[in-house]
Amino acid sequence: MLRTAGLGALALATPPMIMGCGDRGVDWHHYGVRGHLPDLSFSLTGPENKPFTQADVAGKTVILFFGYASCPDVCPTTMAQLTDVLRRLEPEQARGIRILFVSVDPHRDTPELLQAYVRAFSEHAIGLTGDERAIAALARRYRVAYQIEKPRSASAPQQYDVTHSRGIYVFDSHGRARLLAPDTADAQALAEDLQTLIAHT
Repeated sequence: MLRTAGLGALALATPPMIMGCGDRGVDWHHYGVRGHLPDLSFSLTGPENKPFTQADVAGKTVILFFGYASCPDVCPTTMAQLTDVLRRLEPEQARGIRILFVSVDPHRDTPELLQAYVRAFSEHAIGLTGDERAIAALARRYRVAYQIEKPRSASAPQQYDVTHSRGIYVFDSHGRARLLAPDTADAQALAEDLQTLIAHT
């Protein structure tokens, strides 16, 4: 059984200061984190097994989410939700957004598998993986907790569970962290926050 529920609060309840709004006068539906989380920065592997960094999404509004392709519940639900969010935007606004799905299961999630997985939800989604060190570094940067459990049996080394904290990170077109939303965020509310963010940047 996948154990994610108990970790869900980690991404949203990390230091209390994160709850403050860094954009004075902006009425966000979700948590404004400007100035409380670092800018978007990473070096991972993307589609076609090519290096992928923040430079590849320069000028785009970015939605960052950590998960894994064989996740039975949280990840597909969140991806479907984010796809719904983008459908609520004007086409031009949606074209300026990229969903980055970072795998915390690099042993099973190959670039090809990941890209097929995320593209089944949205053409604006990109699957990212990498070695354990690179993924761990990015997870620490945004206070994401995850753990790969031991295989269920020695005869089935690829059968294991992965636990991970849950949260949706939003970065503006300059790569600055701006919003943190729960994976249960209302699609319309998140769409409105994205519209506000785009209008302000």
